[in-house]
Amino acid sequence: MGAEPASAGPRAGQGARRGVRRSPLHRIVQAGARVEDWVLALSLSGIVLLPLAEIALRATLRVGLSNSMAIVQHLTLLVGMIGGAVAARENRLLSLSTVEAFLHGKARSAAELFGHAFGAAISAFLAVAGARFALETKAAGGTLVYGIPTWVVQSSIPIGFGLVALSLVGRASSTWKGRVLALSIAGAVGWIGLSPPLEPSSLVWPALAVLVAATALGAPIFVTLGGAALILFWGADEPISPIAIDHYSLATNTALPAIPLFTLAGYFLAEGGASRRLIRVFQTLFGGVRGGPAIVTVLVCAFFTSFTGASGVTILALGGLLMPILISARYSERSALGLITGAGSLGLLFPPCLPLILYAIVAKIRIQEIFLGGILPGILLLGLTGWWGIREGPRVAHQGGRIDWREAARAVWDAKWELLLPAVAMWGLFGGFATAVEASAMTALYAFAIETFVYRDLSLARGVKKVLVECGLVIGGVLMILGVAKGFTSYLIFADIPTALFDWVARTIESPLVFLLILNLFLLVVGCLMDIFSAIVVVVPLIVPIGEHFHIDPVHLGIIFLANLELGYLTPPVGMNLFLASYRLNKPMSEVYRAAVPMIVVLGIGVLLITYFAPMTTLLPHLFAR
Repeated sequence: MGAEPASAGPRAGQGARRGVRRSPLHRIVQAGARVEDWVLALSLSGIVLLPLAEIALRATLRVGLSNSMAIVQHLTLLVGMIGGAVAARENRLLSLSTVEAFLHGKARSAAELFGHAFGAAISAFLAVAGARFALETKAAGGTLVYGIPTWVVQSSIPIGFGLVALSLVGRASSTWKGRVLALSIAGAVGWIGLSPPLEPSSLVWPALAVLVAATALGAPIFVTLGGAALILFWGADEPISPIAIDHYSLATNTALPAIPLFTLAGYFLAEGGASRRLIRVFQTLFGGVRGGPAIVTVLVCAFFTSFTGASGVTILALGGLLMPILISARYSERSALGLITGAGSLGLLFPPCLPLILYAIVAKIRIQEIFLGGILPGILLLGLTGWWGIREGPRVAHQGGRIDWREAARAVWDAKWELLLPAVAMWGLFGGFATAVEASAMTALYAFAIETFVYRDLSLARGVKKVLVECGLVIGGVLMILGVAKGFTSYLIFADIPTALFDWVARTIESPLVFLLILNLFLLVVGCLMDIFSAIVVVVPLIVPIGEHFHIDPVHLGIIFLANLELGYLTPPVGMNLFLASYRLNKPMSEVYRAAVPMIVVLGIGVLLITYFAPMTTLLPHLFAR
């Protein structure tokens, strides 16, 4: 579990090797990790290949592949659970922790131990909920496909959460003493949950307070949402298995496989040499004019984020390349830092970005409509960010401002296959011959082919497996959040909170313009406190009925929501871009906060324009999708 110290010489190395031979547990853990990686890689490969086989069979033999969609849906569930387990193993689960970043030494170790221990307890309870769900399904009978009982596949839920619980205990401390203490804390939490000293209803608020503390000290986001759902159902004396049922229903949604597939396409680009080629293209076209490096930053970040679905990947992949370009162009360090931090999330409104797909699933609107609705608002935010970047550029006359068209042509030719990727995605989505899932599989296959066989940046033996595992890890962490967030939303519905909220808004607000202003302020607070994925699952079911009451176009409401959450990536205290920019560019958080303020203002203006000029969002869907 803990990394062994590096050897100092041959004798030390021999001792280390002897230590490994004497540790059967170490070998078991390593073997288990390899099994997890291969299951994850093969499951994600299946999600790609089955929709492609469906397209090929329809085009050639005019038949479909029996039960292929059901298999793809349940492979997505498997990717979500095993990917989450791998993310926990690699200490890569998304967290909202802010206090931990400012602690050091023993205080930080104690914070990590408690956060991980409490997270392990919640994970164990979620595993129990999953086991009860699988056993209920087993008792009811029924098969999935080809005689495979449905409960067998559903068992991946308790197995996944169980593996996460073990990893959290292992990651709680670098010493066995600390791990035993973490296990004891997790056991104590479990004992209180199973045998409460008082009525559970009287312990709900203290339990939620402990959950908030654990979140601040490093517990993953899925623990926060899943823990809240568990505590609230427990306090209401309701069974916890519905949390697993909701997790299962979301993970096996027919449209959900498009999320890992489009994200996989982006990861093939990120792990290949696409970043260098695309930066070269935009530099040769725009780098020679005032503000050109800022335009390069905006365009290449938007391109990457639209496919990876995560601004964090963009900042981590491109931040180290773009920062020197901006500094060498005589941008101030603060302006360069703010631009990279803000541009990291610009692609979220462009198809086929993950939050667009997720919003369409939760709000029950067509994916094609939300894709079209985001294009013009996305261009607006690109333009505003580019304008600010040009304004912040050096005010002296730029030497050699002419474009070298020969060099530009060579750069475009070198990157032509990657530049065609959006066209491939749009052709699949709007060509009329493929579903959204099949179009996303086509896009992933295309990205795989060009990076592996055309550019040869990825080796077929090792590089591709690495990309599959890395993408599966990220998707698993996200799907784990989404599944438990749906369970939390179910409690809100059980408690009749959406109805109460709807009644309050209907009584107190008459103007849709006032509602939109309040909605923006509310979403700004949501962006400060929640990540975009859990916010979509938790908040969207609350606001969609209110939007219908005020006759707000559902696509317009969705783009308003996502534009606000895009702004939330920059908003303290938990704006994800702020943490990642600090980590990748090695800057203090206070410096990143100051650098992000101008971008918050610029994007805030863009959000208001999107909110109050509805045709910007509704024009393209009305023309092409309805």
